[in-house]
Amino acid sequence: MPALLSPTNTDHYTVVIVGAGAAGIATASSLISRDPSLDVTLIDPADVHYYQPGWTMVGAGVFKASSTARTMAATVPRGVRWIKARVQVFDSLGQLVLLEDGRAIRYQQLVVCPGLKLDWAAIDGLSETLGRNGVTSNYRFDLAPYTWELVQKLKQGRAVFSQPPMPIKCAGAPQKALYLSCDHWLRHGHLGAVKASFFNAGAVLFGVADYVPALMKYIDKYAVDLHFAHRLVAVDGPNKRATFVRTLADGSSETRIEAFDMLHVVPPQVAPAFIRESPLADSAGWVDVDPHTLRHRKFGNIHALGDVANTTNAKTAAAARKQAPVVANNVLVALGKLPTLAQYDGYGSCPLTVERGKIVLAEFTYGGKLAPSFPNWLLDGRKPTRLAWLLKAQALPPLYWQGMLKGREWLARPQLVAEGGQ
Repeated sequence: MPALLSPTNTDHYTVVIVGAGAAGIATASSLISRDPSLDVTLIDPADVHYYQPGWTMVGAGVFKASSTARTMAATVPRGVRWIKARVQVFDSLGQLVLLEDGRAIRYQQLVVCPGLKLDWAAIDGLSETLGRNGVTSNYRFDLAPYTWELVQKLKQGRAVFSQPPMPIKCAGAPQKALYLSCDHWLRHGHLGAVKASFFNAGAVLFGVADYVPALMKYIDKYAVDLHFAHRLVAVDGPNKRATFVRTLADGSSETRIEAFDMLHVVPPQVAPAFIRESPLADSAGWVDVDPHTLRHRKFGNIHALGDVANTTNAKTAAAARKQAPVVANNVLVALGKLPTLAQYDGYGSCPLTVERGKIVLAEFTYGGKLAPSFPNWLLDGRKPTRLAWLLKAQALPPLYWQGMLKGREWLARPQLVAEGGQ
């Protein structure tokens, strides 16, 4: 592919990171902690940085929405330059990033982690009714409080929860909203009068089978009407109707319309357009990287991590926490500043909040191999525990803000391998 750009006004930086979410800030901090003299630049248009794992708790009335947001200016690590702009085009052969405002940024090493796009428009009628007519989603900062408002107000009727096809960020979040809502209705004597349904576009409740038995006990406890292979395709907010398409075994499909009083929606999720249309993307639109080194398969001076990478791990903040030190290490190897590559094992974690005060703590690596952080006698992640709840509610937020985003790699030191090894 020839060089796309020949701008006259070009700024040059050693390491350019596209995206200042969890993955980008953590990688920048890990780089600076290893080499404080390194020239690191972040590109992101946002004014606010969000602790997105907290939104499930906001939707259950446990956290305040304000506790999950800080200004981007306060979040960018000291010593790191922040360019507040949107990326338009990558010229990977020319080692340039073109911004929407016309500026061009030249890099030695590029790290790509802009997250993914929530495709609200893929569901007919959804955008027009979000935040109204009983339609909500914990996947948006401004809507999670509306979820809690709806849950408290609903004393009887139909509550419908949906999950789109994979991949999505935090695959357990759609059912976390279900469980915490049902727990509230149960505690207040409304479960029964409130009928909950869960429509999952996939074929299983959770992708790692070891955790399914504990989750199914809660499906039964809350008398949830559970449906697989059902994809939400349209929402009629004013008339409170949700339309699902069910995929049948023979490949055909059928339509099902569900009435609701409350509808919690999780939209389909895709890579951002400027990624999908770039030379960095695979055939599905995600950044094409080696799953262990997180280096691009074609361009040796490009790495990617977080939700935008085409790795098969769960797309969670816990995964980004483990990936960031690997990328930081391997960028410095590419720059000749460190001798040994690091590798990522696919670790992801999903604290499945099954009731207020208990969590099934799913932790696993590539292939669904269990990877518990604690011995079973202390915390068995396959069972709902109070300790896992305390971790989620009290330990993880400060670990995120004061640990991960500051380059403190507690329980996240990268595993080093011989040069060229996996």
